Amino acid sequence: MQSIKHIDAGVLNVAYADEGPVNGPVVILLHGFPYDVHAYAEVAPLLVQAGCRVIVPYLRGFGPTQFKDPRTLRSGEQAALGADLLALMDALKIPQAVLAGYDWGGRAACVVAALWPERCQGLVSLNSYNIQNIATALQPSAPAHEHLLWYQYYFHSERGRAGLTLNRRDIAHLLWQQWSPTWAFTAAQFQQTATSFENPDFVEVVIHSYRHRYGLVNGDPAYADIERRLALQPQITVPSITLDGEDDGVNRPKPESAQAQHFSGRRAHRLVSGAGHNLPQEKPLIFAQATLELARS
Repeated sequence: MQSIKHIDAGVLNVAYADEGPVNGPVVILLHGFPYDVHAYAEVAPLLVQAGCRVIVPYLRGFGPTQFKDPRTLRSGEQAALGADLLALMDALKIPQAVLAGYDWGGRAACVVAALWPERCQGLVSLNSYNIQNIATALQPSAPAHEHLLWYQYYFHSERGRAGLTLNRRDIAHLLWQQWSPTWAFTAAQFQQTATSFENPDFVEVVIHSYRHRYGLVNGDPAYADIERRLALQPQITVPSITLDGEDDGVNRPKPESAQAQHFSGRRAHRLVSGAGHNLPQEKPLIFAQATLELARS
């Protein structure tokens, strides 16, 4: 990423990269946990070369992005992530963009695509429909899936909060290994991203995220209306390309019958071999090509 800019957007001062022609089709690339903007280090140049304006923000709790008010709840709930994305688009005066992301970033993109479709030219989402159904979150899954979520249950406890505070880099490194078992990332790649976990709000935002999605803590009242709308599991009507890494170690590819019902617009789904959970960094060309398809449509 080139030089990082800052802008006040909603409750945040957002740090973001902004590359490519100002008048090109706009693409916003959104990272997940525990990653940062460097997940798109190879994707962004491909899009810029194709004539796109590419914006890559650090999410709340990551890197140089900061809360403007110390009194703001350090929420990691899905409604907050969607509201942050919408606020950034408003602050940058972007009426519409292709929204592409994975993990937390894919969730933010899905939220905006579902609730504000007029702002989304197209959606690229890893793991398809990424809006949480909190009402059913306490229904157990098969043991083969439950054990993959160990870190979420760990973060439900105060022991987990203390562990994340003390061992955030080691936990993130382990998750990278488990979630992308066929990706031979380097120590330099990991260290480049790991500095983002030193954000003073990282632990609070992460802990709140993994407790809120199970209904264990209250959300920020400022986002209550958005969460109410998301509880209805709104359909995504915009043109979409959804992706699954065949080797994803945390969100195994789901049957199409369980995903297609959430999309009423044009959608293509692709299974990517040799890729895990951090697909933009593992298979940048595939991710960039999917994004360009929508940017050119």
